[in-house]
This record gives sequence, C-alpha cells and structure tokens, in this order.
Amino acid sequence: MTDQQLEKLTDIFRTLFNNPDLILSEGLVATDVPGWDSFNHVNLMITIEQEFGVKFTNEEVAKMQNIDDLKKVLEGKLA
Repeated sequence: MTDQQLEKLTDIFRTLFNNPDLILSEGLVATDVPGWDSFNHVNLMITIEQEFGVKFTNEEVAKMQNIDDLKKVLEGKLA
C-alpha cells in the first residue's frame, strides 16, 4: 500500500470515528476504536469502497479481523 493510499485510508477512519489522532496500526481491531460497531463497520466498508473505487465481497469482509487484513485485501483490489 502506498503512503498516499494509507493516508487516504487513515483519513476515512479518522473522519468516520471522529478521532483525528487515530493511528492505523496493523493489529488494530474494532474493539480498540470507540464507536466501531456493526453499523459503523458497514459505513466504513461502503466509504472505503467508494473512495478507492473497489467492491468487497461478503467473504472478504468476513475475513477481515484487523487493519492488516483490511490493508491486504484492499491492496489486492488496487493492484
């Protein structure tokens, strides 16, 4: 993932979860981020799809357990 793509992804998270200091560490999971519930997870996936011009399958989303998983799937879509 390029620095620009990571910055864009970070901006999405910071905006959606209203946390300008949020850092996307590889092991970050939903329980680490206040407000990251099932509703906001759907919003997050939709926003990422729109911003990056990709589409995730339900299977891909289900396999994403942390930020590292998300980044790997997204990188595959952008390659």
